Amino acid sequence: MKFSEAWLREWVSPQLDTQALADAITMAGLEVDAIEPVGAVFVGVVVAEVVAKAPHPDADKLNVCKVQDGSGEPVQVVCGAPNVAVGQKVPFARVGAVLPEDFKIKRAKLRGVESHGMICSASELGLEEGHSEGIYVLPAEAPVGKDFRAWMTLDDSTIDVDLTPNRGDCLSLRGIAREVGCVTATRVVEPNIAPVVARSNAQFPIAVSDEAGCPRYLGRVIRDVDLSAQTPLWMRERLRRSGIRSIDPAVDVTNYVMLELGQPMHAFDLDVLEGGIEVRRAHDGERLTLLDGQEVVLDGTTLVIADQAKALAIAGVMGGDDSGVGAETRHLFLEAAFFAPLAVAGKAREFGLHTDASHRFERGVDPDITRPAMERATELLLAIVGGTPGPISEVRKPAHLPQRDDVALSRERLAACLDVRLPDEEIQRIFRGLGMTASAPGDRWRVQIPSWRFDIAIEEDLIEELARVHGYNRLPVRRPQARLSLKPADEALQPLRRVRRHLVSRGYQEAVTYSFVSPELQSLLLPEAVSPTLANPISSDMSVMRHSLFPGLLKALMHNLNRQQQRVRLFETGLVFQGELDALTQTPMIGGLVCGSRDVEGWAAGRESVDFFDLKGDLESLLALGGCADEWQFVAASHPALHPGRTAELYRGGQAQGWIGALHPSIRAQLGIKPEVYLFEVAQQAVLEGRIAAFQPLSRYPEVRRDLAFVVDAEVGVAPLLEAIRARAGEWLTQWQLFDVYQGQGVAEGHKSIALGLTWQHPSRTLNDDEINQLIAAVVDEAESRFGARLRS
Repeated sequence: MKFSEAWLREWVSPQLDTQALADAITMAGLEVDAIEPVGAVFVGVVVAEVVAKAPHPDADKLNVCKVQDGSGEPVQVVCGAPNVAVGQKVPFARVGAVLPEDFKIKRAKLRGVESHGMICSASELGLEEGHSEGIYVLPAEAPVGKDFRAWMTLDDSTIDVDLTPNRGDCLSLRGIAREVGCVTATRVVEPNIAPVVARSNAQFPIAVSDEAGCPRYLGRVIRDVDLSAQTPLWMRERLRRSGIRSIDPAVDVTNYVMLELGQPMHAFDLDVLEGGIEVRRAHDGERLTLLDGQEVVLDGTTLVIADQAKALAIAGVMGGDDSGVGAETRHLFLEAAFFAPLAVAGKAREFGLHTDASHRFERGVDPDITRPAMERATELLLAIVGGTPGPISEVRKPAHLPQRDDVALSRERLAACLDVRLPDEEIQRIFRGLGMTASAPGDRWRVQIPSWRFDIAIEEDLIEELARVHGYNRLPVRRPQARLSLKPADEALQPLRRVRRHLVSRGYQEAVTYSFVSPELQSLLLPEAVSPTLANPISSDMSVMRHSLFPGLLKALMHNLNRQQQRVRLFETGLVFQGELDALTQTPMIGGLVCGSRDVEGWAAGRESVDFFDLKGDLESLLALGGCADEWQFVAASHPALHPGRTAELYRGGQAQGWIGALHPSIRAQLGIKPEVYLFEVAQQAVLEGRIAAFQPLSRYPEVRRDLAFVVDAEVGVAPLLEAIRARAGEWLTQWQLFDVYQGQGVAEGHKSIALGLTWQHPSRTLNDDEINQLIAAVVDEAESRFGARLRS
C-alpha cells in the first residue's frame, strides 16, 4: 500500500516527523518498505500565465511567448511545446532556477531570439516518468507568482507499506489511519460521507445468481455526465503519489475511493448494457475482451458481471473493453460489491493478471463499506462531471455475508502470554482504536470484532493485537527456561541422512523437485493415479500433487539431457500424495534413476551402458544398510510406466513397498528420451527400519563349499529357486551366491543353467562329508520336485 503522507495527515496527524511516523507504523506490524519524496528537488519555479504567443521568425516548431510570473512586466521566453496556448497557467522556471539533475536556467538565445526562463513540462520537474509530450498545464485557479513547489505541496513523501496477506483492512487510507491513530493515541478524522439525494427515478435491474460468491451488490445510474471534464489536480496528484495513473474522471474517482476507503468499484457505460445486470458464473467457452485488450476464455468456475446478452467483467478482477467508459459516454452505471474471497482467489493469476481490485478482494473487503463507498463516489463524480443520480439499487443476502462472532479473552491468559498485566484503560483504548467494542464481565473480556477484520477469530488473535499496539519493545524481556532431555533414538531405525550419503557414495546426486507436477506427465506415467488438483497452481504445468516421484525425476533427467549431460544418476526423497483431499494419503518415498554409461568417462573406463542390474545392485546395497537384506524380495510384475519385461515389485515381509524397472519404450518415445532409463521408488519407512546388530562369535572350524549347476526351464525365476534352496539347505548355511546364468551350447533350447555356490560352517565342530552330502541331496530333491530342475552334467 503506497500513499501520500500529506493525505494521511488529513485523516490523522500525530506529532511525529516522517521517519518517526514510519517507525510507528512498522512497530505496529505494518512494515514500511520505503519513504520517497513525491517529486524531484528543484528551486526557482513559480506559477505563471501565458499572455502572448507568436511564431518564431526562424524556426517552424518554436514559439515566442510572453508569460506573467507576478514579478512585474511579462517575461519573454522561447517554447517548443506543441500545446502551449495563451491564457494557460504553467510552471515557469525563472532565470537562476535549478531543475532536477542540477540543470540551471540561464538567459539564452534560440535562433536569434532571447529567452529569459523556461516553461516546464511534468517530466522536466520530475513529476512524470519518461518524456512529457507537452508543457504541464495547471488549473485556471492556480495563483500567478506563487512558488510552484509550495502550491503543489511537493515537500511531501510517499510511504510504501508492505502488508501481510491477513491485513487486507490496511489496503486503504482509512485502514492505515485507523492503525496510526491507535498506535499513537491520536484522533482519527474521517470524511463526512452524506447520502446523495436521488434526482431521478432511473434504475437498472440487478440480479445475483451466485449468492455465495456475491452476497452484496449495489448499483446506481448517473445520467447526463460530461466525461470530457478534467479530473481535479488534487485528485490526480493523490493518485500519482499512490502509484496510480490518471485516466479519466470516472476511472479516477473509482480508484480514489478504492484508495481512500478500500472498496474497489467499477463504472459501466449504461448505453451498451442490455436488459439488466446479472452476477453469475461464466458459461464454458464464454469469451471476454478485457480493458487491457486481452481476450480470455472463461469457464464455469469464473464469477462474472453480465447483462442479458454477454459477460461484462470478471468479478473482482477487471472490466470488459466493450462496456468501459470513454470520452463519449453520457450515462453511467456505477457498481460496488462484496465478493467472497474464495470466489475471486486465483482468478487474476489464472488469466495472467494482478489488479488492485483482485489484490483487495482476495484478502477480504469490508462488506459494510459498500454503501458509503457508493455515496462517496457519487458525490465526487457529480462535483467533477455533473449528472443526475438515481437511487441506489441493492441486492443483499445476509446469510452469505461474513458472520463476526464475539471473541472471548481471558485476563489470566493475556497476562501469561505478555508476562505483564495491562491496565483495563489501555486495553479498552486499544480495542476502541481498532474499531472493536469490548466489555469485561468477570475475568474475561468479550470483544465484538468489526466487519473489516477477517483475520481475528480466536483468543490468540486478540492477544497479538494488544501486544503489537502496546509495543513489543515495551514487553518484559527474560530468557526462556526449559527442562531439556536427550531425545531417545531408536537404534534399529537408521537416519535418512545415512541413506542420502550412501547413494551419493555410489555416484548419485540428490534432486529436489516440486511436489506439484504436470497433469499430462503424471497421466502419461500413471494413467489411474488420483491425487489433489491445486485450486491456485504456480503454473499450468504444476497443477497436480505428485502421485509418485517418477514425474519429477524424469523432468530433471530431461533437463540434464537437453544440456548434453548424458550420464545421469539422480535420487530424491519426499512425499507422494495419493487420493483426494478428503481421503489423502501422504507417503515418504525414496526414488532414483540412472541413465547413460556405466562408468565415468576415462582412459580405463568401458563403453557399456547402464542396465537393469546396475540399478538393482545399487538398490540392494541400499536395502542392506539396515541389516535386513534377506527380508526383501524382487517379484516380476507390471507397471504402466515401466518396461513389461524388465520390471519388479519390491516386497518386504509380504508387503509391497516399491518398484524398480526400465522406463517403458513408448513413454521414452513420447518424452523424446533416446537412451535407456532405469528407475526405482521405495517407501522410506521400509528402507529405514532395520534390526539392532547383535554379536555372533566367529566359528573356528573350516567352511565347506559346494557348487551346483541346475538346468531349469527358461521361464523359472531365479529368486524363488534360491529361496527354496535356502530353506532346505539347513541352519548351517552361511553363504549362498548365484555366480552364473547360461543359455547356449550344451543347454537344451528353452532352458537355462543356473550355477550356485553354497557354503556351510558349523559353529562348534567340523562338518563331515556325510552331513554335507545329505544337505546337498535335500537341496537337489527340492529343486527337482518344485522346479523340475536337474543337475547339469
